[in-house]
Amino acid sequence: MLSLSFTPLVPWLVLAAFGGLAAILAVVAVMARGRTALLRAIALGLVVLALANPSLVREDRDPVKDVAAIVVDRSGSQSLGDRPAMTEAVKAELERRFGALTNIEPRFIEVGDAQGAEGDDGTKLFTALTQALADVPPERIAGVVMLTDGVVHDIPASLGALGLKAPLHVLVTGRPNERDRQIKMLEAPRFGIVGKDVTLRGEVMERGGTGTATVTVRRDGEEIDRQSISTGVPFSLTTHIEHGGPNVVEIEVEPLPGELTTVNNRAVLPIEGIREKLRVLLVSGEPHQGERTWRNLLKSDASVDLVHFTILRPPEKQDGTPISELSLIAFPTRELFVQKIKDFDLIIFDRYANQSVLPQAYFDNIVRYVREGGALLIAAGPEFAGPASLARTRLASILPGDPSAKVVEQPFKANLTETGHRHPVTRALPGSEANPPAWGDWLRIVSAQTRPGVQPILSGANGLPLLALSREDKGRVALMLSDQAWLWARGYQQGGPYLDLLRRLAHWLMKEPALEEEALRAQTTGRGREVRIERQTMAEEAGPVTITGPTGKERSLDLSKAETGLFTATFEAEQLGLHTIRSGSLVAFVSVGPANPRELADVFSDTERLKGVAEGSGGTIRRVAALGGGIDVPRLQITRGGRLGGADWIGFRPSDSATVRGVEVYPLGIGLWALAALAAAVLAMWLVEGRRGRAA
Repeated sequence: MLSLSFTPLVPWLVLAAFGGLAAILAVVAVMARGRTALLRAIALGLVVLALANPSLVREDRDPVKDVAAIVVDRSGSQSLGDRPAMTEAVKAELERRFGALTNIEPRFIEVGDAQGAEGDDGTKLFTALTQALADVPPERIAGVVMLTDGVVHDIPASLGALGLKAPLHVLVTGRPNERDRQIKMLEAPRFGIVGKDVTLRGEVMERGGTGTATVTVRRDGEEIDRQSISTGVPFSLTTHIEHGGPNVVEIEVEPLPGELTTVNNRAVLPIEGIREKLRVLLVSGEPHQGERTWRNLLKSDASVDLVHFTILRPPEKQDGTPISELSLIAFPTRELFVQKIKDFDLIIFDRYANQSVLPQAYFDNIVRYVREGGALLIAAGPEFAGPASLARTRLASILPGDPSAKVVEQPFKANLTETGHRHPVTRALPGSEANPPAWGDWLRIVSAQTRPGVQPILSGANGLPLLALSREDKGRVALMLSDQAWLWARGYQQGGPYLDLLRRLAHWLMKEPALEEEALRAQTTGRGREVRIERQTMAEEAGPVTITGPTGKERSLDLSKAETGLFTATFEAEQLGLHTIRSGSLVAFVSVGPANPRELADVFSDTERLKGVAEGSGGTIRRVAALGGGIDVPRLQITRGGRLGGADWIGFRPSDSATVRGVEVYPLGIGLWALAALAAAVLAMWLVEGRRGRAA
């Protein structure tokens, strides 16, 4: 390729000044001497041209292919309906057709959901485009094709604002007659008081629907309500907070026939149940060393409202002291065990003997209270082995063990049983990893035999059960067969983990979700889309869990043993949204990313959002769905001017870029031939002007 270039021997400003002066002199000479002065002008021009140092440049070039960027949208909304199949078919056809264009290099750019500070930044195709083309000069970009559903969240004012001068052609997946129904929560409290109702407000939105829909409400997997509502109109629901911890409320609207997706038909709301106050009734049968241990433990917990009575003067104690001189408060048995018994979350009998303070009918009330969901703890001492034992009352039907009328008085170390190593109340108690445990001794235990089906979690002297737990219908009962826990609190022989043990025990009785024997939990770890699963079980092994993603896709995941009774696993969520984890009858929910992902807020394919930027760049926008149900991919065409797209084709603008392999330069203003040209001009000027002088 030949071209003319100039490399002045003097600065351009000097050359311009000299050229201007030469032009003025030439004009004056022509005006004064006529046409014969043209030779002088030519001579001056040759001098100026020599100073400009012209050269012929011969370049050896290799043509370079232009780049066509094909941005393939793989975001969440692109996984709906038949869009994935449509996307794959169009991409394959584009690959085939670009293969026939020898002077264009296709660059395919796959773009998923963008991850911003909140975990969900929607679809950012233009951001991915500029990053992928950062190494390509703008003039080499022949065009951009976007294969998307049109749901894009980073649309610029124009393609030129991104520094791109190429045409943008948009191929839109999806169909114009799509229909969908989704539920949108308007008011969803994150917390609720246990035993109280909370109100939820939402709205069912639809396109191509019927105007009415059936909404189903479930709490912890159980259906609690079903009602028909009008779509497009806010509705309210009331649900009861049954227990502390997460109360998982699901609100699901029935799908439309042929609906685009059912992923957004369900809203899952984990409402944290908070107890206003945990009311505990502690009844001590007599003053003793361990009484203050229970009192201090419960009073130190800000969430516990403690009512404590100590029996100082049983009815059979008659010493003649006048009533007016007694400072004792009367034990309000009827108020506590008849009128207000259901107000308590836990009743503790600490070394209590049946001393005719409570009639048998009151024990019936306690049994009924437990079976209806209450909790009972018996902290037994020697009295439990005697004739006044609570095991000789009507409480016997719900107690986990039966005393054998013997009290063992000898030092012993509490030990975790095989069941205790797995139970969340005693699992991994500090010091339990040693053998024997690194705890101080206890000095007394009541001999008892547990009921069939009840396995103690702590054992004491001679392998006797020390702590046994049982469930009675909806309630729970614990039996501690020693009154020596206070030795740990006092630091006897370096003490033991009495706070961990007694606090866990009390909270298990009050149904703390974290202390359930069979539990399944899932939560995000904070590292991208990573989710951690925990499976608490009393079994030897935990089977695999089933994970159901937002789109209904299922997969199985094996758990590994973290410690006795606890199995864990982590996985990387493929999509944003709600994931359901199942292990047998247990169900856990975890939401990856925001509760309402941008990709599911508007799921309909759209040709209007990108229309302005596409047509502003000279490109086109069209749907690829054909009327017959197939796809319609436009032809690819190279065009150097005019239109860049038609009814069945899209155009790309070539740049004719090339790589220079070698350069040869031939100077024109220096050398013998340039000197000869200047001499010839001067000689011609002398001859012509000399002849004119002689003629004159």
